[in-house]
Amino acid sequence: MNQVAKKKFFEDVTIIDIAEEGKGVGKADDFVLFVDKAVPGDIVDVQVYKSKKSFGEGKITELKQASAYRTQPFCEHFGTCGGCKWQHMTYEAQLKFKQKSVADALTRLAKIDVTGMDAIVPSPADKYYRNKLEYTFSNKRWLYDGESRDNEELNMNALGFHIPGRFDKILDVNHCWLQAEPSNTLRNSIREFVIREGYTFYDLKGHEGELRNLIVRTSSTGEVMVIVVFAYTDEEQVKKLMSYIDSNFPEITSLLYIINQKKNDTIFDQDVIAFKGPEYIHEEMNGIKFRIGPKSFYQTNSIQALKLYEITRDFAGFTGDELVYDLYTGAGTIANFIAGSVREVIGVEYVPSAIEDAKINSAINNITNTKFFAGDMKDVLVADFVAEHGKPDVIITDPPRAGMHPDVVARLMEIEAPKIVYVSCNAATQARDLLVLKEKYDTVKIQPVDMFPHTQHVENVVLLVLR
Repeated sequence: MNQVAKKKFFEDVTIIDIAEEGKGVGKADDFVLFVDKAVPGDIVDVQVYKSKKSFGEGKITELKQASAYRTQPFCEHFGTCGGCKWQHMTYEAQLKFKQKSVADALTRLAKIDVTGMDAIVPSPADKYYRNKLEYTFSNKRWLYDGESRDNEELNMNALGFHIPGRFDKILDVNHCWLQAEPSNTLRNSIREFVIREGYTFYDLKGHEGELRNLIVRTSSTGEVMVIVVFAYTDEEQVKKLMSYIDSNFPEITSLLYIINQKKNDTIFDQDVIAFKGPEYIHEEMNGIKFRIGPKSFYQTNSIQALKLYEITRDFAGFTGDELVYDLYTGAGTIANFIAGSVREVIGVEYVPSAIEDAKINSAINNITNTKFFAGDMKDVLVADFVAEHGKPDVIITDPPRAGMHPDVVARLMEIEAPKIVYVSCNAATQARDLLVLKEKYDTVKIQPVDMFPHTQHVENVVLLVLR
């Protein structure tokens, strides 16, 4: 380790960029500093708490000069909560650095010319824009400065979000600015009721306690879904809590619960029990209805999702006679959205329940030119599949953050569709895939879209045209 790397304190560090996880980036010679809550343009003194050969992580001991990009965070939980880590930057600055992060990834990793890249599309709302939040019950509340674990009168129960890097510690949330009502009132009311009634909160290490998770889904149609996840069955306790929620929140249209006795929180393999109403709610986009079940994926920023899908459709430039493959189709949102603009859409998705949702979404909208198939993409999208269903004129691919499997990228190279529209929530993995595809495809359009204000996350849509 060089002498600079051994230093624990740096004075007058100028923050030049911002990294993922919301840390400002500064340099001392060639040593890179990732600084908590620092904003590009800040000049700060830094105390290092973790150091490697070429970089260190630190926190601000003194803000010598505040950046013009700085603003006052509006959330009382900022800095402790794992969400909204860019809330201390103006929204204009957030957009600037998201645009830069996409440009940097495509230039550095895929060697793509981004001079024609369009300006990022801002979100119409930067508060209460999410339609889904998942809260966790825990008997290990995150303690603030001044709170002593030795205080036996301290209530250690929490209902809120995980502390970054601590799966067993939960921030007790008083108000979250991400989801509109009834989310905050509901969460706080349930917490007050279950504490008063003596329910036990889940111990994430010891795997004990009755209450595990609370999931709230709201929708543009005004419907509300609430899912309570219990750790084991006590029919009387379940009925008492569900009845309390039902009687105090009549606006809930789908009230569900799950008994999850596993050690992990995933619910995809769990039975869902309806206490009141159907096991779904509806979203509506551009006149198309989507049935959303408790396990369905749907873009969490509903209003901006419409913009994202319009860009995807417009990039493809449909004439009405295309055969389209929609890869990673989820509940068929993009497939059904574009179905009226093309001859046929073939959707493929790993999760079988999502494919069932996709079929239902076609049926309830009287869409008859879609077909959906479930399975691992690299195993489904083979030569025989293309031979049976036809060579696509356009491929739309919207993979998870990990990007496409190398076998899937290789298959796209074999298929040679005239156009590929690549929608991504991770510009780095998108760039990795584009580096391979550029052997046959030109990158013609690039459009970042902000779906998640106050976070580092950004969607990016790229149009590739076969040479």
